[in-house]
This record gives sequence, structure tokens and C-alpha cells, in this order.
Amino acid sequence: MSSTVIGNIARERAAGARTGIASICTAHPMVIEATLIHAKSAAGDVLIEATCNQVNQEGGYTGMTPADFRRFVENIADRVGFDRQRIILGGDHLGPNPWKSLPAEQAMLRAERMVDAYARAGFTKLHLDTSMGCARESMALADEVTASRAARLANAAEAAADGERPSYVIGTEVPVPGGALEAIEHLDVTSPEAALQTVEVHRRAFAAAGAEQAFERAVAVVVQPGVEFGNANVIAYKPERAKALSAVLSHMPQFVFEAHSTDYQSAGALQQLVADGFAILKVGPWLTFALRETLYGLDQIAQVLVPSHVPNSLQATMEELMLLHPVHWRSYYHGDAVELRVQRHFSYSDRIRYYWPDPKARQAVDRLMGLLGDRVIPETLVSQYLAAAYPAVAAGTVVTSARELLRSSIERVLDIYAQACGRNGI
Repeated sequence: MSSTVIGNIARERAAGARTGIASICTAHPMVIEATLIHAKSAAGDVLIEATCNQVNQEGGYTGMTPADFRRFVENIADRVGFDRQRIILGGDHLGPNPWKSLPAEQAMLRAERMVDAYARAGFTKLHLDTSMGCARESMALADEVTASRAARLANAAEAAADGERPSYVIGTEVPVPGGALEAIEHLDVTSPEAALQTVEVHRRAFAAAGAEQAFERAVAVVVQPGVEFGNANVIAYKPERAKALSAVLSHMPQFVFEAHSTDYQSAGALQQLVADGFAILKVGPWLTFALRETLYGLDQIAQVLVPSHVPNSLQATMEELMLLHPVHWRSYYHGDAVELRVQRHFSYSDRIRYYWPDPKARQAVDRLMGLLGDRVIPETLVSQYLAAAYPAVAAGTVVTSARELLRSSIERVLDIYAQACGRNGI
């Protein structure tokens, strides 16, 4: 699997290029399929990432190990005719987070096994995130502790990698995996001094651990440029606030910045982020939000075309499932019964995405798609229930079948990222 674009991304920027790459953070098969189809006509690579909670040696919430996830993505690539060699697989927030309730040494031993599994499976972009405190530790750890643990994980990856060595991402100034826990009102942009300190502390820690060669392949630093989204609001990128942070890249030419939680930003904001050196743009919830939005629109259309579908609606099934298993949203959503219902289904945080792998959810989606099949959906119903798709439908560029409408909804988001990154495809 190629990772040339990741290894060269900082050098290209230092040479004057102002291009970037979108990191597609999802395990949803429809989103991955749409991503690969969208990129088929482009010349570049596609970066698809899994998180530590989603995919790990114990299965994560998807039930997949890193090797399983690789096979899962490659099978989709083969089905749609996408070259496997153009896929870069990444691991996000790799560290002790899934086991942080354990004492630090136990959690780190499991984190080492996870990084080992990612490297053995051929993942070549690894974000090392050891910033979280474990049992009986403070929530925020000293930079030196975080860096030392990251170096330890880098050594595990180096020992396990067979063939191409990974590129590394360091730094952790983002919410924990899964997103923010509450409404976001204000964000502090990472200071230039903090970015430089992150690099220097990691440089020393990697050297102390005998991982200098691994550090030479560190390509990006995760920082906070001032973008985030909560359940009901989006904090837009303001370039003037990140001007000093962007300028510090001239003092660290080995690196670009990686921006997390760029979902729901405007096209102009994403383009400016790339221009300012935030060359790796993470996106995930926006893609599954677009998918859910379209599935719910198709659900409404099915109720018009096939009235007998009403008692078996997808939205009713998902509500029942989320109420039965509230673990994925209960700590994140707040308010009265109406507010909670709205958030369960329509939050920007899109925590409904954790429920799509459930067998009942899959059956409900399959039932809906089977009901609509390949039938041509009237444009008027697209206008009524899938308004965002209507201009393309009216122009004749999108066929009004359920599957094509789903794919095009995801591609509308991918188009924004492709244009921001200076690519014809993700």
C-alpha cells in the first residue's frame, strides 16, 4: 500500500506546494465505497483511517482487528475496481485510550499490542496519542510522559512493520476519540510555542528510546487551529486566529499540521486551512451525517411510495435501538426528552453512526433499500425529502435510484475536500 503522499507532504509544502489530503475516518461500508468510487478517476492516493476504539486487536466497537479492517477495505476496493496500491491505511489516536481505566502499565501493554497489530497489517500512517491519564493518573499528563509513551509505541510499530515503515503523527490537542462531550462555545488555538515544544519534547523522547529513525518519519503534528463542532453548532475556521501558528511551520520544515474535526466547515475555510499548512484534514461524522440524512429522506419517500412501510420505518428502528443501548450517546447528549430525541438522530456529533453496524440497523437499511430497489424515484419527491440532491437530479447528473442518491450525498462532501486539497479526487 502506497504512502508516498504522506511521506512527502511536508517536503512538498516546504518546496512551495499548497496541496493537502483528506483523511477519511470511517468504517461504514457505504462511505468507503463512495470514497473509492469518487477517487477512481483521480491520480492520487486515498487515505482511510480507523480509530483505536473502532478497530483494535480486541475487535473494537466494529468487531474488527486491524487485519480485518484492511481486508474489509480491500474487498470493497476490489468490488468497485479501485487499485489497492492507491490506498493508505491509517490508525488514529493509537494509545491507551480504550484501556485507560486500567493502571498505566497494563494499558500501555495493550496499546503496544494494538500498535503491533496495526503495523503488521500494513497501516503506514500512525497517529500516536498517549495524552490521556490512566487509572490513578491525572487527566492531563506532562508532555515528557506523553512523549516517552509515544516513543515506546513507535518502537513497537517499528519492530512489527514488515516492509514499508510507517509515517508518524504526533500531538494531541483535540477532543478524545469520539468527539466533544458537550456544546462548544470557544476554542483556544494552539500557540506557536506549544507546537514547537511538542516537536522538541518528542524528538528528545524518541532519541532516548533509540527511535531516532522513527522520528525521522514523523510528518505531522496535531494542533488545534480553532475548528470544532458540538451537537448543534460548528466553530468556523478564522485564519487570523491561526496566523502565528501557521507561521511556525517555517521553523519545523519536517512537519505539516494535522487538523481534526474539520467536519461541516465551509469550502472556503477548508481551502484556507490547507493553504495555512493544515495539510491533513480529518473528516468522518460529516460523511455519515450525510449518509443518515439521505437514508432518512429515502425512508420518508418509501412511506409515500409504499404506505405499508410506515410501521417498519428506518427512523423508528434506529430510535428503538438507541434507547435499548444508550451507551454510545448517553454521556454526550443532554436536555429534556424532545432535545434528546433530536440529538440522537440529528446531532452534528452523529453518534448514531455507532449503531449502523448493529444487525437490526443493517436489516432495516437492507429492507429499505430492497423496498426501493432500482425504481426511479420521482424528482418531486427528491425535491421534497432530499432537497440537497435536487439540483444535480434536475441537471441530470444524478440518477434518482436509492443507491445513487446515497452515493451522491457522500460525494458532495468528498467534492468539497477534494477541491480544498487541490485534488480531482480524495
